[in-house]
Amino acid sequence: MSSKFAPFDHAKKCAEFSLPIPSDYNFAFDVVGKRAQENDKTALIAINRSGDKVTHHSYSDLDRGSNRFANALMALGANKGDSTIVLIPRIVEWYEVILGCTKVGVVAMPGTNLLTAKDIEYRVNRAGARLAIVTKEHADNVDKIKANCPTLELLIVIGETRDGWSTYETITKAAADTVDRAKLPKTQVDELMLIYFTSGTTSLPKMVGRDHSYALAHSITGDYWMDLKESDIHWTLTDTGWAKAAWGLLYPPLLAGSTILLYDGEGFDAEMHLKIIEEQKVTTFCAPPTIYRVLAQMDISGADVSSLRHCFGAGEPLNPEAMRSWKEATGCDIYDGYGQTETVNIVANFPGMEVRPGSMGKPVPGVEVGIIDDDGNIVPDDEVGHIGVKITEPYPPGLFHGYYKDEEATKKSFLNGWYYTGDTATRDKDGYIWFVGRSDDIISSSGYRISPFEVESAVIEHEAVLESAVVGKPDEMRGEIVMAFITLAPGYEPSKELEKEIQDFVKNLTAPYKYPRRIEFREALPKTISGKIRRVELREEAIKM
Repeated sequence: MSSKFAPFDHAKKCAEFSLPIPSDYNFAFDVVGKRAQENDKTALIAINRSGDKVTHHSYSDLDRGSNRFANALMALGANKGDSTIVLIPRIVEWYEVILGCTKVGVVAMPGTNLLTAKDIEYRVNRAGARLAIVTKEHADNVDKIKANCPTLELLIVIGETRDGWSTYETITKAAADTVDRAKLPKTQVDELMLIYFTSGTTSLPKMVGRDHSYALAHSITGDYWMDLKESDIHWTLTDTGWAKAAWGLLYPPLLAGSTILLYDGEGFDAEMHLKIIEEQKVTTFCAPPTIYRVLAQMDISGADVSSLRHCFGAGEPLNPEAMRSWKEATGCDIYDGYGQTETVNIVANFPGMEVRPGSMGKPVPGVEVGIIDDDGNIVPDDEVGHIGVKITEPYPPGLFHGYYKDEEATKKSFLNGWYYTGDTATRDKDGYIWFVGRSDDIISSSGYRISPFEVESAVIEHEAVLESAVVGKPDEMRGEIVMAFITLAPGYEPSKELEKEIQDFVKNLTAPYKYPRRIEFREALPKTISGKIRRVELREEAIKM
């Protein structure tokens, strides 16, 4: 146990847990606006891509900026209940947009900045989005598909003037920086606030609707696993399009009154990241296990990371060797945690609790997590079962209520009084939970959760491909890589040139991180008697290769 933390009494914390949620809650007003009035301080330290420009933004700056955007939205005719796709990188405007939408009741749908035109079209039409709010890098893609999106009416671009679009800088400059909350429709705690898209193996991305209570429920994430304080300078490495941004860049740190480090860098530059930790005195740090593995292989003894007091990671299991190397270099353990787009943090290693390398930890206070069988029964210790969240009264904080506009997917996930996460694990005699695998075949690579179905759908569109099956292949650096087994159409022969052509084709058709890093050509794929591809057999084969 780390001596820097007071002992964590898990049983006592669970017994004492309470989280009252008011009926008409609005995070942007009730947290950011309130803090701006009562205890204003630096909310964001924003660093540009090259690292040579650092700006500080207070809670009152965020409040006024989001007020301006809220007023601009209403002036354009946006209404409570409208939905908008949001494609904005790690810049201050992302906060102003998300918080401004929250104030008005416009439902934001954050998307990763790697989305292609085809990805955007699917998301806009699936949700019936009325708005698109993007930086200039994405405007071309929106223009390509807007004719195919009948609900898309209002377009807002950041960073340029463009025909048919409202310019963010212009509309916010003309707007007032105050909002009379009393004149806005109340946002009820159970009303839709956000939509995230998540992936499955047998369908295109599903919509996960998050109501206004979700923001407050993230106090669980921030208080227990992240251990955030007002004095912290917090840095989470994530794209703004993932739900992880809600965890690390938005709700928990702002609830705690922390200062958020926002770096708009591309890729991972280890030297730059270490320099930022040193210069900005980062105290709490969250990174995907892939990043910790990279850093563990480097000599970082020359970097001053003495400001770090608490480090944590999520997304995939972290190997003990990387944890030991990080502890030797920084004095900090890495506290693993677990949750989904559909939840807040629900299992974690808590500061002050023994860290068992490889374990996700124990269930968070306020959420009953069980390892269960197909019928909802708790399985014996050390036996593999489904990770489930018990449907309790009151309802588990931060748990979604079902997939938006998808009753079939919802019914498959809510069974026997539990929400089935789709992941499997074991529980030891002391209550620690150990991740085993994804029961729905999701591939976890470098912190990204990738649907094999989406990759297969892209691969099969290449004229040379007759059939494909995609699995995750274990990889020391990335956790897993995407691997595609392919049978070719008549007239095509396997070659390195064709392999690269297919990879480039997939990169251009869907988000680049989904492309298969390894391709194996086969004359036939293993199938069941009913004709379904036996991916389990291919996964086992990939492990051995």
